[in-house]
Order: sequence, then C-alpha cells, then structure tokens
Amino acid sequence: MKYLLVLAVVLIAFYIWRNNRLTDRSEAAPKAPSRKPDTPAIMVACLQCGTHLPDSEAVRGRDGAYCSIEHQRLHEGNAG
Repeated sequence: MKYLLVLAVVLIAFYIWRNNRLTDRSEAAPKAPSRKPDTPAIMVACLQCGTHLPDSEAVRGRDGAYCSIEHQRLHEGNAG
C-alpha cells in the first residue's frame, strides 16, 4: 500500500511538471506580427562608388544621388 501511495505522488508530480512545461513553451512561442510589413524602399546607386542605398538616406547633388557628402564633393568636383 505504501508503494502505491508513493507511485501516485510521483505520477501526480510528473503530470503537474509536464503541464507547466508545455504552458511555458506555448507562452514563449513567437507571436505572428499584428501589422503589415513596411513597403519596400526605393534603392539608388551612388554615382561615385556604385553602392546601393535607400533613396531616403541618399545625399542629393546636382548630378544625382550619393552615399555620402564626401562622394558628392569628389564626383561633382571632378565633373565641374
């Protein structure tokens, strides 16, 4: 009788441990994003080095887009 009681306690403890572990795993699962992804950015190439960068980050010059002010200065200084 004593062994049945110990077995029942062990089984109940195992059941509680397993359910808690499954609950923790489901809470840790990544949730699906609730918003739509951003629209793709328009990419432009630097006229000096050819590096592609988003249009919103480009430096505008007389001739077009550059990746930095230094490249704008170099390219427009050589062109003019």
